[in-house]
Amino acid sequence: MFNFRGQNMKQLLLAGVAALSAATAASAADMQARPYKAPPPAAVVSPAYNWSGFYVGAMGGYGWGTDAGSGGFGGGTVGYNWQFPGSQFVFGVEVDAAGASIKDSFSVEDQGVVAFQDSKINAFGSVTGRAGFAMDAILLYAKGGFAWGNNKTTISIPALGATSSDSQTHTGYTLGGGLEYLFTPSWSAKAEYMYTSLGGETYTLLGAPLDSGNIDFHTIKVGVNYHFR
Repeated sequence: MFNFRGQNMKQLLLAGVAALSAATAASAADMQARPYKAPPPAAVVSPAYNWSGFYVGAMGGYGWGTDAGSGGFGGGTVGYNWQFPGSQFVFGVEVDAAGASIKDSFSVEDQGVVAFQDSKINAFGSVTGRAGFAMDAILLYAKGGFAWGNNKTTISIPALGATSSDSQTHTGYTLGGGLEYLFTPSWSAKAEYMYTSLGGETYTLLGAPLDSGNIDFHTIKVGVNYHFR
C-alpha cells in the first residue's frame, strides 16, 4: 500500500515537471517570436522663444571721445529680426536716432588774445545690420553699418567781441554689440556698446574755412524694446 502510493506520487511529480517544462518552452518560443520594435526617434527641441518680427523701443546712454568731448543722449529705435524655427541664429536690421549733448571745449592764446572753441554733437544715429545667437530669452549680438551725426562748432574771441558758429552733418560708420533679454514674450531690455567714426567736414568760422577732422566717439546705451507678435 505504501509503495503504491509512493509510486503514484513519483508519477504525479514527473507529470508536473513535464508540464512545467512544456509551458516554459512555449513561453520562450512566444518571446522569441515577438518582433523587435525600435524606440521612437528623439524629438527636435525648438527654442522656447522666437525673436522674429518688428520691434520699437526707447534708449539712452553716455558718449565720450578724445576729440568729441562727453555727455548724454536719448532717443528711439525701430528694427526687424529673422529667426528660423529650430535655429538659434538671429539676423536683423535696426535704425536708431538720438538727441545728444556730447560737448568738448578748449582755448588757445596768441599774443595775449584768447580764443575759445566749443563743439557739440546735437544728434546722431545709425542704420545697421545685426547678427546674433539666441539662448531662448537671451540674445548676444554684434552690429555695424552706416552712422551720421550733427555737430555744431562755435569760436569766440571775447577781447574782440567776435563770435561765429556753424553746423555740419558728418557721416561714417559704427561697430559694436550688446546683450538683449526678453523679460516677457513682448518686452525686452538691452545693454549695448558702440564705436562711431564720422568723417571730417569743413566749417566756415569767422569768415574762414576750418577742417574739423574725424569725429570719433564711444557710446554705452541701455534700452527697452516692444516686440510685435
